[in-house]
Amino acid sequence: MVVLGVVSPQYILPLVPICKTQILPNSSETQYLTRRKAALIFTSSLVSSFIYTSHHSAIAFQVDEFQQDEDRIVQLFEETSPSVVFIKDLELAKGSNGSTTGLANDENAKVEGTGSGFIWDKFGHIVTNYHVIAKLATDQSGLQRCKVSLVNAKGESIAKEAKIVGVDPAYDLAVLKVDVEGDEVKPISVGTSRGLRVGQSCFAIGNPYGFENTLTTGVVSGLGREIPAPNGAAIKGAIQTDAAINAGNSGGPLIDSSGHVIGVNTATFTRRGSGMSSGVNFAIPIDTVVRTIPYLIVYGTTYKDRY
Repeated sequence: MVVLGVVSPQYILPLVPICKTQILPNSSETQYLTRRKAALIFTSSLVSSFIYTSHHSAIAFQVDEFQQDEDRIVQLFEETSPSVVFIKDLELAKGSNGSTTGLANDENAKVEGTGSGFIWDKFGHIVTNYHVIAKLATDQSGLQRCKVSLVNAKGESIAKEAKIVGVDPAYDLAVLKVDVEGDEVKPISVGTSRGLRVGQSCFAIGNPYGFENTLTTGVVSGLGREIPAPNGAAIKGAIQTDAAINAGNSGGPLIDSSGHVIGVNTATFTRRGSGMSSGVNFAIPIDTVVRTIPYLIVYGTTYKDRY
């Protein structure tokens, strides 16, 4: 028990009238104090209610914002992934009669490597990295083949043999073509790498280690980087990103938040022998691709190599 105070008997009677006088119900001072107390209680209730409501509104808004961001990324992947293809480099086994088996009977074919690419136009042209199909491009045996798995406009998975249309080792770019007669395909939405800013969101779609249609997310980490090309030259102006790019991602698209391709995923900085992404990854800017691909489709080589 807590004792608040003790009053001596001789002071009890004198104090009673004074107390009664101070608490008369008709006292204006008492009414003032009562109204003030009620006002304070009402104000406190309003403040508490406002703080509670504001707090829960902020949480609801935050949750709703996160949900919108998540839905946006899901929609971005669903709209873009049908334009991304899975590329397999195959080495066919020789038949007993000296001929080679076709892709229709490629069960015994050796998978030399895998990569990614994306559909450039409705005619079946596919953009990828040169190093993804380098063995096919330099094949002297006639045993190398390239098999492309893609999705048509109906959402059906199909596999086609691809032929090389043109290559540019200086920029690590190549164009393949598959026969899409009877199948409608979805070309990727081409954006621009001009005006990119460090810190903006970006996304990579590809087939790392053979896992098809893998999405990784990150930001543009740097611009104007220089990376080595397959022919020993330097590719300038590369985009650096921390979106994971691993073996099998090469040739796939790097896209922005609007679903437009801004680069071709090409290289990752790794410790020797690990093969794992270190978070320092590079893509060829799409503006370079846009300048190069039309020449590869028409002439099979770049403008500078035609003369």
